[in-house]
Amino acid sequence: MGIKRTLSAERLGLEVDREPGIRDLEITDVQTTVVGDTGEYGSFLWTFVRVYTDAGIVGTGESFPAGGVPGNVERIKPLLVGENPLDIDRLYEQMVERMTLEGSIGGTIVSAISGIEIALHDIAGKVLEVPAYQLLGGKYRDEVRAYCDCEHERGWEPEQFADEAERTISEYGFDGIKFNLDLHSGVEKDHANRRLSSADVEHRRAIVEAVTERVSPDAEAAFDCHWGFTAESAKRVARAIEPYDVWWLEDPIPPENVGVQKDVTEATSTPIATGENLARRHGVADLITSGAADILHIDVPKVGGMRETRKIADMADTYYTPMAMHNLSSPVGTMASAHVAAAVPSFVALEFHSYDVPEWHDLVEESALDDGHVPVHESPGLGLTLNLDVVEENMVDGETLFDEA
Repeated sequence: MGIKRTLSAERLGLEVDREPGIRDLEITDVQTTVVGDTGEYGSFLWTFVRVYTDAGIVGTGESFPAGGVPGNVERIKPLLVGENPLDIDRLYEQMVERMTLEGSIGGTIVSAISGIEIALHDIAGKVLEVPAYQLLGGKYRDEVRAYCDCEHERGWEPEQFADEAERTISEYGFDGIKFNLDLHSGVEKDHANRRLSSADVEHRRAIVEAVTERVSPDAEAAFDCHWGFTAESAKRVARAIEPYDVWWLEDPIPPENVGVQKDVTEATSTPIATGENLARRHGVADLITSGAADILHIDVPKVGGMRETRKIADMADTYYTPMAMHNLSSPVGTMASAHVAAAVPSFVALEFHSYDVPEWHDLVEESALDDGHVPVHESPGLGLTLNLDVVEENMVDGETLFDEA
């Protein structure tokens, strides 16, 4: 039986039944809904983006959880209505070009574009009846390795970090974990200047030692600095942890200066990862070509979407730089990242943040995480179905549910 739709050529109100033609499919609407709060859902807000077509096929995406994204999606929507959703590359470039004055080299504009771009992949997969990874060239792996970003309490001693690492591995099945090192040692003289004293460096070294010695060789451990140190302090921390089995040290200095990033990376044998604050392949190019990172750490709903991430991965691979993925997303953004990861040969691991948020799994009807891995679904598109009842129950105040009509 054909799909009931309104043809663009027959906007006098005549309706027909027929299968949707690929070249005359049109976008009719773009909507957002924000879910989460600082209580039940931890500190994360998840921004869902849905793209509607005149064939009744709907694509679901997710933008990086940043303020202003829904408004930016609304501003972009007129650029998309009436367009063919299968022209993903052209529409992406069109959104970037037309939003240049709004700041489409980064920030919330690119986050909004990313969520739309992910939804377009969901539509394209459904129309062509293939999983999203197939649109990116096919897959190298059937499931994607995830690593768990572990929480910690203020004032924890090194052995308490090790205890939490062991618990996370045992209870949730991860074989990769990460802890933050941008924390208070209790002996700081001036936290604002980013410089670490010898005691500060020793505190961080002791945490790394306790965690790595507890979990190795069964799991790998990375450590995140959240751009918190001076170049000199970053080098001292990186050198201090060289004796240990560190997966990578992430974002040890602020993200703006690629030259200093390269200097820090070259000063140590500890692998350095960075990149999550960068947007589009143009923003990542200098980091790659200069060899300023040992591992790229890219966020799909923030960098420009799925195809843009694949293009960045291909660029990085010509310099033999592998890619890991930053991820604060709900199951939707997580699965979008997993489809990209499945298609990228140099992929390392995908971050998972919500191990202590059981409601994360309820947002979709399918499995999105299993024993420390994200299954790459074979259903068309992303292979996920939003549970709209759960979405409605957990919308941010003032939000409205998608208009399915």
